Amino acid sequence: MKVLLVNGSPNSDGCTYTALMEVAITLKANDIETELFQIGTKPQRGCLGCGKCGDLGKCAFDDDLCNELAAKMKTADGIVVGSPVYYSGPNGILCALLDRVFFSSSGSFMHKPAACVVCCRRGGASAAFDRLNKYFTIAQMPVVSSQYWNAVHGFTPDDVRRDLEGLQIMRTLGSNMAWLLKNIEAGNPPPEPEAERFWTNFHDGK
Repeated sequence: MKVLLVNGSPNSDGCTYTALMEVAITLKANDIETELFQIGTKPQRGCLGCGKCGDLGKCAFDDDLCNELAAKMKTADGIVVGSPVYYSGPNGILCALLDRVFFSSSGSFMHKPAACVVCCRRGGASAAFDRLNKYFTIAQMPVVSSQYWNAVHGFTPDDVRRDLEGLQIMRTLGSNMAWLLKNIEAGNPPPEPEAERFWTNFHDGK
């Protein structure tokens, strides 16, 4: 089994990376492989709502990380997305990517365990945490919890390493992810969706 760790920070070895590595240590102790995906610093497109992904099975724009990230998420058994907190929200570049990944491929992620972790200097963690979890819930992905909201605090990686509660939250998250993955591997099938999908739009008086 493998868990994809998405570093949604432009800093490859900063606070978000430090938090994700604490999750990875626990996953590896439970014999679960991890792969780190860095979004880096290059610009990423936002979704245009063109709908072409419905025909192509992927985003129509293939000049950035969107389709590469989607492909890795499809093959992973579990997903952990990490982000720094900017203005009480996740990194905008990360959200631009996730908007397109989930709009074009969310059907492939159904029943795949997922979690997010956020890193902030002081405030805004719970708002960013809530924003990222919405991607998972709309795709029918089991959201893996910890002993508290999945956040670490600090301005530098050394600060994060001094946040003993935050690091324990990351390790507990890793343990819970490992537990859920092993239960899924044991063969309990997920529920079948209803045969018909309903869309309520409230237009034209209907």
